Order: sequence, then C-alpha cells, then structure tokens
Amino acid sequence: MQTRRSFLAQIAGAAAASTLVPSRLRAESPPPPLPVTKPSLIVGTGAHTYECVHDWLVPPDGLVWGDTHGLCQDSQGYIYVAHTVHPSSKRPEAIVVFDPAGKFVRAFGSDFRAGAHGLDVRQEAGTELLYHCDIARSRVVKTSLSGEVLWTHGYPNEDPAYAGAPINYIPTNVAFAPNGDFFIGDGYGSYHLMKFSAKGDFLGEIARPGKADGELNNPHGQWVDARGPEPVLVVADRGNRRLQTFTLDGRHLRTIKDDARLRMPCNFDIRGDLIVCPDLDSQICILDRDYAVVAQLGDGIKANGSVGSRRAQTRAEFTPGQFICPHDAIFLQNGDILVAEWLPIGRITLLRHIA
Repeated sequence: MQTRRSFLAQIAGAAAASTLVPSRLRAESPPPPLPVTKPSLIVGTGAHTYECVHDWLVPPDGLVWGDTHGLCQDSQGYIYVAHTVHPSSKRPEAIVVFDPAGKFVRAFGSDFRAGAHGLDVRQEAGTELLYHCDIARSRVVKTSLSGEVLWTHGYPNEDPAYAGAPINYIPTNVAFAPNGDFFIGDGYGSYHLMKFSAKGDFLGEIARPGKADGELNNPHGQWVDARGPEPVLVVADRGNRRLQTFTLDGRHLRTIKDDARLRMPCNFDIRGDLIVCPDLDSQICILDRDYAVVAQLGDGIKANGSVGSRRAQTRAEFTPGQFICPHDAIFLQNGDILVAEWLPIGRITLLRHIA
C-alpha cells in the first residue's frame, strides 16, 4: 500500500530526474563549430617575408574593376587606384580612393575611363596633387586630390622628335625631380623619355628608342632616386628587360640586367634602403641600394606561361599566393606593399610585412 510519504518521495525523485536529464544532455552535446578561416599565404623569406592578401581593396557596389594600372598614397594615408573600368561596370569612375584600412571613400575621374594608367602624387606649393597618364587620350593630366583638372599636356610638339610627321605618343608614367621638374616616359608610343620644368616647359630629351646603353624600348616607368649625393633617374626599360640609370640632365650612368631574377620591370617605389619593383612577368622584386634583386615575391612564372596568357581567367582560376601580371606597386606608410595587376578584372593585393 502506497502511503502519502512514499507517494511524495516518488514525485520528488521523478522531478529530480527531469532536471538531471537535460543537464546531462547539454554536457554531452558537441561544442559549436569554430569559424572557418583561410590559411595565411606567406611569400618571401627572412626580412622580406609577407602575408599575401589578394583582393584587399574592393570597389564599391556598381563599380567593376578594369585593368588595375596605377597606385599612390597621399600624406594622410589615403590610397588611390587607377583602373580602366570594366565594360560591365554601372559606374564610370576610373580613380577610386580608400582609407588606410582599405575602406572605400570616394571615386572620380570618369574622363579617364579606358585610359587610366600611371598615377602619382606630388606636393607643389604645399598642396598635394595627382598626375595621371591617360593612355586612351595620350596625355598627362594634373588634378587636385578630388579630381579638379589643373593642367593638361598632350602631344609633345616641343620635342623635335615629334615635331615633324606625327608619330605614336602614349605616355605611361611620370617621375619628379627634387626641384619640381618632371620626366614623362612615352612607354606605349615611340619610346622617348622627356624632361619638363615644374611649370610644364619642355627641357629636352633624356633618352631615345633603341637597344644600346642609354637607349630605351618601352620606358614604362621611372623614378628619381634622391638617396645618394646626387639624384639619379632610374628607368624601367621594360622592352629591353632591364633597368637603366641617368643623371637628371640625361647622361647615361648604368645598365642593370639580371635575366635570371629581373624580367620585365614596370615601375618603382623607394622606401629607405629598398626599392619595390613590379615585374610584369609574374613577380614583385625588392631591390637594394645598388639595384640588385634581394627578394622575389609571389613568383608565378612556372604556373603562368607566357606574359598575359592568363588574363582571360576568372578569379577562381588564379593561383593563390602568386602573381600573374604585376603592373604597379607601392610601399604603404606602414611598410606593407600594395600591388596592382594588369588583369581585365583587376586585382589589388596587399603584402602585409611580417616583422
């Protein structure tokens, strides 16, 4: 016979069991899955070791990368990208601006659509300005940081080499002397390299086309190296697969050729003892003060084949951690490297320096 006391004890036991079962089930259930993270892509070795972050900069909604050609960073850390704008893009702006963390800020320069190529920032009279090389309209254009056009220079009739019967003229990049003079390379036209005053007056030629020392074949990019006792003009003589250096008045100094490590140099940026040189043939090179290659980053030559042969591929087909066609590269203010590639769907890669 069940007494009241035994009945209450039975109910208490059942209640206790009901509270224990869920607790035991919770203890035995698996923990929630960890977030999926991609393994880091590491390129380089030693002091030149970087984490490779492809597509670090992404255009805003409606704007689709074309060939990503030019890069620069202003004194406030804002990053400027020059691209040709993809035919599918709903927006026309060819210059896209990001903050130092990679967040989109603004875009402008629809006039440069299809032609945005070389891009440099320069301080003049205390104001920072942009110099654009427009390969579609064959001109160099100076603008404010927001895109207001301040000066334009087209076909160089001042140069006797261009004054007669018209010849091809397609400027690709600009370099600046300490006194404000600047140098324009006719990299896609007739391969002359010209010097202009800070006011835009023609001062003469630095070099003419050819294969001999002091002659150029596709002077694609140039930079004034002011680290020594006298400034030196360094030229990416891409068609001749070499570098050359000149005095600022055009006297040839050196020819630097390294077929094993330096293949198709495009341009330069200097930070301290190092130069970053984008090489169209699959890699980013780091050069020392003597212009010798000390590091080859993301070299994709074994996977790429001939230059440009992979340009029709999709992002899914690109090889992670390797470059296809580096076209420009700059040191960011924090020591990282930013790379723009000559690809019809564009790609901006961050090389984050690992100390």
